[in-house]
Amino acid sequence: MVKKKQTSSPVKLWKILFGGFLLTGLLVVASLWMLQVALAAPLPVGKTGLQFQVDKGSSLSSTLRKLKSDGVINWPRLVLAYAYWEGKTDIHSGEYLIPHGSTAMDLIARLNRGDVTVYRLTLVEGWTFQQALHKIRSGQRVVRSEAGSSVSAAARALGLEEGAEEGWVFPDTYVYRSGTTDIELLRQAYERMQRVLDEEWQAKGEGLPYTSPYEALIMASLIEKETGHPSERSEIAGVFVRRLNKGMRLQTDPTVIYGLGEDYDGNLTRAHLRAPTPYNTYVINGLPPTPIALPGRAAIRAALNPKPGKSLYFVGKGDGSHHFSATLTEHNRAVREYQLKRRADYRSSPAKGN
Repeated sequence: MVKKKQTSSPVKLWKILFGGFLLTGLLVVASLWMLQVALAAPLPVGKTGLQFQVDKGSSLSSTLRKLKSDGVINWPRLVLAYAYWEGKTDIHSGEYLIPHGSTAMDLIARLNRGDVTVYRLTLVEGWTFQQALHKIRSGQRVVRSEAGSSVSAAARALGLEEGAEEGWVFPDTYVYRSGTTDIELLRQAYERMQRVLDEEWQAKGEGLPYTSPYEALIMASLIEKETGHPSERSEIAGVFVRRLNKGMRLQTDPTVIYGLGEDYDGNLTRAHLRAPTPYNTYVINGLPPTPIALPGRAAIRAALNPKPGKSLYFVGKGDGSHHFSATLTEHNRAVREYQLKRRADYRSSPAKGN
């Protein structure tokens, strides 16, 4: 007896197909839900957000794995697949903030753009190189290096002769990333000073007593230290330039103070003015051997574009400004008025807000 071949009934076939479609639909729904959670749901970073570091050479894959271990990303492979789909797998090193409410998609965009946290550091006009180096090394998230461990080490790292580093750092506010080294920031300020000095040298006036931009930098540092009121910079420059052109000594107190170094206790005496140091412009002729401070652009511009006139002397009036005189007789009279009979609130620098 021959058995008949059994065939599936249409109802049974339909049930199988329906079950397959249902399973596929459930899988699609589950996948979409996972994508929603992985990509579009807010990341668990708290109300203040999360700060994290991407080291140099790190890949997106390793970064996502680290964030998974920190409990920030649950499905790093899905997030990585999304980044590949969007063409955003290249990331930048640095310190990042994931703000409250950010999604994985926001995170990928932030990493790809390099929206790192930045810090600011200000170097002030009139500081010394040593003060600037100390400020840089104490900057938030700045990496201290052996090259920046001392003034002499920093000078060597910049390619400067030891003792010739003074004045070569431009006073300004610098923006940097976490992990920037002290010598990287210092080099940035050094290169900025070179550019500024070159730009101002190209626009210099006539009849100047400088043989090089470096001499102008030295003069600018004297102006920076003597200037109380910014409006007086070019007038003070005019006095110094006329004195040099006439063969007169500059006789400016800040050079004496700089030459005394740590021996200066805040009280400048007649003995100090007679003390022979390479910087004492009451004793030496011409400019001191190096700058004595960090001059800003305005002081450099004044040194290269001094105000014309006849004044050869100036004396502090006690409010941060100066009295300018063309003759020694007039100057001595001003000294008696403003220095020998000092007012109770006498100051060499202008009051805040002037």
